[in-house]
Amino acid sequence: MTAAYLIDGMLSGTGVRDAINGGYPAPRDIGLSKALTDEVTDWQRRYEEAHFDGFPEDLVAELDQQGLDLAAQAGIELPDIEIGYFSNWQLKRLS
Repeated sequence: MTAAYLIDGMLSGTGVRDAINGGYPAPRDIGLSKALTDEVTDWQRRYEEAHFDGFPEDLVAELDQQGLDLAAQAGIELPDIEIGYFSNWQLKRLS
């Protein structure tokens, strides 16, 4: 496997985690389109805000679903790269 990434709402992250080498590359740096990069960036900001609000369960459940959807979209854009989703609220990989 040459590359694997997780959509990840980590506090102060970029919305994308390098699942092999660690670190948080910018979404555009892994080859995501501008539209999807903008969506990931906005989603990560909202996840960060939810962290500071104490992770309201209904909001974070919605954000996790959106994160799963973003991971699926990223997988379509980058079919040769493994893309998954990690929930910082649940502290586990969901896809």
